[in-house]
Amino acid sequence: MRARGGRNTYGHAIGILVLDTVFPRIPGDIGHAGTFPFPVLYHRVRHASPARVVRQGDPALLDSFLDGARALQAAGVLAITTSCGFLAMFQRQLAAAVDVPVFTSALQLVPLVAAMLGPSRAVGVLTVDGISEDMRVVVRGLENGRAFTRVLLENEMELEVEAARRENVEAARDLMERHPEVGAIVLECTNMPPYAAAIRDATRLPVFDITTLVRMVYAALVPPVY
Repeated sequence: MRARGGRNTYGHAIGILVLDTVFPRIPGDIGHAGTFPFPVLYHRVRHASPARVVRQGDPALLDSFLDGARALQAAGVLAITTSCGFLAMFQRQLAAAVDVPVFTSALQLVPLVAAMLGPSRAVGVLTVDGISEDMRVVVRGLENGRAFTRVLLENEMELEVEAARRENVEAARDLMERHPEVGAIVLECTNMPPYAAAIRDATRLPVFDITTLVRMVYAALVPPVY
């Protein structure tokens, strides 16, 4: 057997473009490498603060994200995702910039989840901040939360994990009370997966998030051998 070199590191199928943050990333968060049962490779996009991405949607950041995507491809990853669902605004440009698959947001799961549900059911979306609807979904933002959204968007150093969990669960319950037609939930925010199990327990609904999508893509890139 012969092995061919040319790169500095190997074995990373999934590359992740990460915002420039200091807030805590607990297990389940896309920025915590222990979230995944396989290696991932991170690229930090300098000056891409949560405020500039989520609140401002700053187009001036595009070139930095494109450079990051190219760097990840050069490092040998087979697919690229991001650490913020709001980067869906750059989906088209990022996908065009590299030769590997790019999936920027868990919102890309919404059409798939919608197809799984009957015509009378809706997809519920929990998001860190309110977003506009471009298809028939029900959106519930956590923009008024104190323990979760503030820490992320203000890039604070400490997170009260149980308080953040309660806020996510309360938002999901409120979504269900207001819209009982919801048949599944998609977590837009990449920092929400740590609370997916609690949301599932509270709502008894399927819960999809960015880690669902990462694992699905990984399984396509590295399929099991039977």
